[in-house]
Amino acid sequence: MTNLIDKIEKSKLPKHIAIIMDGNGRWAKQRQQERVFGHENGVVAVKETVEAAAELGIKYLTLYAFSTENWNRPKEEVDALMSLLVKTINQETKTLNDNNIRLTAIGDLQSLEKETYDELMTAINETSNNSKMTLILALSYSSKWEITNAMKMIAEKIKNNEIQPDQINQELISSYLTTSNIPDPEMLIRTSGEYRISNFLLWQIAYSELYFTPKLWPDFRKEDLYLAILDYQSRERRFGLISEQLNNLFN
Repeated sequence: MTNLIDKIEKSKLPKHIAIIMDGNGRWAKQRQQERVFGHENGVVAVKETVEAAAELGIKYLTLYAFSTENWNRPKEEVDALMSLLVKTINQETKTLNDNNIRLTAIGDLQSLEKETYDELMTAINETSNNSKMTLILALSYSSKWEITNAMKMIAEKIKNNEIQPDQINQELISSYLTTSNIPDPEMLIRTSGEYRISNFLLWQIAYSELYFTPKLWPDFRKEDLYLAILDYQSRERRFGLISEQLNNLFN
């Protein structure tokens, strides 16, 4: 395991990795603990993953931290999650600055509780000049919400004669998404052994490599990220072409 990082080709790193951090509740249940215990221990996995990604030279890392559907969970769990989020952001802002990591967020941020929103905006502002890596937190996020919101904005532009219908293309739609200034992820990782996307970055992962691991999120460590990247580097990314066409493009 200690030599995994040496096997990674630095010239073939994905520029952007997105992660669905799943399994906190099951991890806690296996230990006869409340679900919040799993979320608390999931913070350790976040720290390890962010550190490993920055050390490797990954430019963008998106973590699915809280979905719009998560608001439907028991109030006690939601309150605990929000409290944990505020506490973690507050504690980690200095570490992000020390490591030249910029923090940003995507999602319906206005729906967050005021304390959480204020803490998040403070951290985003305080890290805005960092350039080594961008850490994106998906908070109160769902892809269907994002795409619906983009369609509403485009429709309003058409209504005001600022956009003509024949101007609508993939690039225009992408420009109205919350990820408009972020490149699409080349790889999506999901932990806990579940094989679904859970309403996450549906537009952006059209050509992403998907990687599923049975590890529950609190057990995810640097070596697990290395394994995922090695798997990614073993694949041929064809974008709808055939191998011979790719060879002709790059030779």
